[in-house]
Amino acid sequence: MILERTAIFLLGSAIYGSIELISRGWTHWSMLLAGGICVSIMYSVANRSSFPAWQKWILCAAVITTVEFLCGILFNLHLNWHIWDYSARAFNLMGQICPAYSFLWLCISVPGVWMCRALHKLFH
Repeated sequence: MILERTAIFLLGSAIYGSIELISRGWTHWSMLLAGGICVSIMYSVANRSSFPAWQKWILCAAVITTVEFLCGILFNLHLNWHIWDYSARAFNLMGQICPAYSFLWLCISVPGVWMCRALHKLFH
């Protein structure tokens, strides 16, 4: 169980960091932490929920958006690290999240839920 959870966390960190490197050209260690948290929660939702797939996708997108918001509050607003700023994006919330990225998280959640279910089968 600990090995499984650690592997999922590290995979999430690697995926999230890679997405940032590809899209922005750089990442920050705090985003590796956020990615690990997001994929760990996504793994639980994908494998322990009786919801239909489309509800899992929406729930996972909401989880990712929430983690991004909380990390943004801590790292960007409280610690002033200026890791990202969505204040120029339409309908942003405190410059930390916006609908465009929430939609992106929804799109990523579709293969993400599938990946988490496949990994669960691999571990079990």
